[in-house]
Amino acid sequence: MLRPLQGIFNPADFPNLLVGLGEPDDAAVWKLDDQHALVVTTDFFTPVVDDAYDFGAIAAANALSDVYAMGGNPFMALNIAALPPDLPIEIITNILRGGAEVAREAGVVIAGGHTVQDKEPKYGLVVLGMVDPHHMLTKTMLQPGDALVLTKPLGFGTITTALKRELAKAEDVTEAVSWMKKLNKAASELAQEFDLHGGTDVTGFSLLGHACEMAEASGVRLRFSFTKIPFTSGARGYAEEFIFPGGTYDNRLYFGTCVHFDPSLDEPSQLLLFDAQTSGGLLLAVPSDKVDKFLARAAQKDQPVWVIGEVTHGKGIEIIQ
Repeated sequence: MLRPLQGIFNPADFPNLLVGLGEPDDAAVWKLDDQHALVVTTDFFTPVVDDAYDFGAIAAANALSDVYAMGGNPFMALNIAALPPDLPIEIITNILRGGAEVAREAGVVIAGGHTVQDKEPKYGLVVLGMVDPHHMLTKTMLQPGDALVLTKPLGFGTITTALKRELAKAEDVTEAVSWMKKLNKAASELAQEFDLHGGTDVTGFSLLGHACEMAEASGVRLRFSFTKIPFTSGARGYAEEFIFPGGTYDNRLYFGTCVHFDPSLDEPSQLLLFDAQTSGGLLLAVPSDKVDKFLARAAQKDQPVWVIGEVTHGKGIEIIQ
């Protein structure tokens, strides 16, 4: 996607562009002054669930997440929507209302937007946020000895695909939707409170895809313990039936050479780690001397966190039992 722009824009010509095409991070960052930088991102997609309100809410939470993943605070957004001309007005209203209410929960104003006609509905946001340029979260700042902490479980891709195939249990969909609608606001605030510098959010490239980007960008090796990684309660069952979105297999094809699996892990287990997520949690690198206080503070804030691995010397990704 970025190759057509190579040779047109030289990052060195834009010294205030702190994060842009040359980095694998979640949003662009433009320096305003020594204490303030603008974080800009956009994301939109087709429905992942049947309920229009939930679709709008999930899409908004997903778009806002890229600012949280940079350690920023979003403050304004614009709607992006592509809608069939014959889509009932009540469905359109519910999509936009779902997005607006999640934005309001985040303290973000939706100040406008743009719509076009399309055969398949699409919705998302352009999001603007602010961040202290000296205290950003990026994929380049992981250090050996850091603990790897995840703030939402995995399994959303396999469950939403089961829903599309009319194979999902209602309780599994309800659980996944509740997680996908959950903002990463509290998790990001926790990262800011502890002055963390390494992190990302887990979305379409999967846990392992984003982890591979982090390992390469930081020049380190990431070791995950499979038994410590949380999954939604229904994910394993669908995985054993190989119900995954196409993006999951694309992730394995593209990032697979970066990952070394324990031979005892079966294919469904491996695919769950490549599963393309929508509105997933943050993956944070927490220095070892901060872990205990970080976990205690997370409990005080009712913010779920799981320590799922560690950063070591070397390259690539290692998955142990």
